[in-house]
Amino acid sequence: MRRRIHAFSAVLALLFVAVFWISTVVSELFLSAAAVAQVKLAIAYALLGFVPVMMLTGASGFALGGKGRHPLLLAKRRRMSFIVANGLFVLAPAAVFLSIRAQAGSFDSVFYSVQALELAAGAANLGLIGLNIRDGIRLGRRRI
Repeated sequence: MRRRIHAFSAVLALLFVAVFWISTVVSELFLSAAAVAQVKLAIAYALLGFVPVMMLTGASGFALGGKGRHPLLLAKRRRMSFIVANGLFVLAPAAVFLSIRAQAGSFDSVFYSVQALELAAGAANLGLIGLNIRDGIRLGRRRI
């Protein structure tokens, strides 16, 4: 059961980040400023669901991995540290900041600088979460 919970929460976390990233890019490139503001507001509110999903993913992963020393497990732990730090110190604050700025109609160089940082950090987390899912599947096959 723990494996299923971990797998489900990891895929859900990946989907959250992917939807955030894609909706940001699509709204910025093809939609109005009002639509961008709505997307930013939706992302800020979606953090209320995303953060618990990430916590569940991490907690269930640590419960499954225990004190294991398998190289894939160690790689997942290293990546998870970066994913968490990136989420807590870059992505979540940027999402709230961008939402506030977008609601105020402040689409200036500061907004777009933070937007670029958020997109880069989001792309990094997408890749790292994807690698963790790949390695989790490999570990599951080995039944560690």
